[in-house]
Formats: sequence, C-alpha cells, structure tokens
Amino acid sequence: MKEELILVDEKDNEIGFEEKMKCHLGNGILHRAFTIFIFNKNNQMLIQRRSKKKFLWGLCWANACCSHPRKGESLEQATHRRLKEELGFNCKLQYLFSFIYHANFANRGSEYELDHVFVGRYDGEVTPNPEEIAEWKWIDIEKLKKDIRKNPDQYTPWFKLSINKVLKSLKF
Repeated sequence: MKEELILVDEKDNEIGFEEKMKCHLGNGILHRAFTIFIFNKNNQMLIQRRSKKKFLWGLCWANACCSHPRKGESLEQATHRRLKEELGFNCKLQYLFSFIYHANFANRGSEYELDHVFVGRYDGEVTPNPEEIAEWKWIDIEKLKKDIRKNPDQYTPWFKLSINKVLKSLKF
C-alpha cells in the first residue's frame, strides 16, 4: 500500500496529497511532518539511530520519533501511532512549535517539511522496531550537545535544527 502524505503551504494549509517517496525525491515537496522528543525522570533524552534501511539519513542519530501524518489522519493520531510502531510505547505529548526546513541528502533526495515538534515524558520499557531503529539510548543533555558539536554529520538535520529550541522551551 502506498503511503500518501499531506502536502501543505507555508502556513500549514492542506493543498493536496502525494505518495511518500515522491515527496522525498529531488528537492522534495513541502509536506506535513512531526518530530517527538521524549525525556525520562532523570531529564535524559531518548535518541535513536535510524535503520540503515531508511531512504534518507540511514544510520544517523535523531530524536525519539519522527514521521508524517497520512492522508485523513490528524497529527495527534499520527504521533501516537508512530510512537507505538517505532518504540513500542505511548505517552502524553505536548505540542511546542513548528518550523519549515529543507535539507538535501547526497544525490538521493531531500526532506522539505513543515515539522510540528512535540515533547513527552516516559519512564517505562522501550521496545524498538528493528525495521525502523538500529540503536537507541537515553542520554544526558550536556553529553548529547557536546557530541552534536563534535560529530554533526552523525545527526539528522531536523534534530539539529530543533533541539536547542526544545531545550530552551523546557528550560534545560
């Protein structure tokens, strides 16, 4: 089954639908997306290393979960669906902000997304889907910030673009 994503304008108005792969080829087509940051009671962040099977940014580190709502699906439905599919858990999420970014990945394709950023707290069991996630860990914020500065190419662009605003809004 082909996954249809929601095409949007710069103000997040729906303007159509397109197959997921077509949205990511060439310079991409602006579409709705979301990014989820998860923290535990020790204020550590859950990060994941994307599966090598990913079309874009495989084996790069990213925030806990990121994806797209599908045609006919709300952001709330999509965020909770993907948390369960990728990490095997669900939790309450809070919307923080949105931003548009465009990033090319080698000669393969690009992300061109209006990304909605959410944050949640979770302290239970994590059971990642190996089709989606190669590796995961809880990491201290200062250690993560140092590693991003030292190894920026090992992290996805949306993660690097949003992490400081997320941390600032949560007063880290």
